[in-house]
Amino acid sequence: VQLQAFGGGLAQPGGSLGLSCAASGITLSYHIIGWFRQAPGKEREGVSYIINSDGRTYYSDSVKGRFTISADNAKNTVYLQMNSLKAEDTAVYYCAAGLRATMQDDEYDYWGQGTLVTVSS
Repeated sequence: VQLQAFGGGLAQPGGSLGLSCAASGITLSYHIIGWFRQAPGKEREGVSYIINSDGRTYYSDSVKGRFTISADNAKNTVYLQMNSLKAEDTAVYYCAAGLRATMQDDEYDYWGQGTLVTVSS
């Protein structure tokens, strides 16, 4: 099983970036896919998840209204569109797959390697 997160980079405050999480060895449509992030010196926090079987989504208060999670089950890929980026969104972003609809990271079984998002002018 392998999850690969990519799409990070540098964005200006107010800008946008899109992240992708591509999977192999696992069918994402059978799982809950979460995005987490860890900023320097901070604990990892849950950002969003999608229940692929029915499309329900969850967002943390810090990103609600700015980030959108979606899935393309035919491509076995989950996306995180990040708009209106703020400096405090700077972090390494990870995708993960699990079987429970939660932002508790210990409930996720498979993790991608992380992709760095830097928001700075």
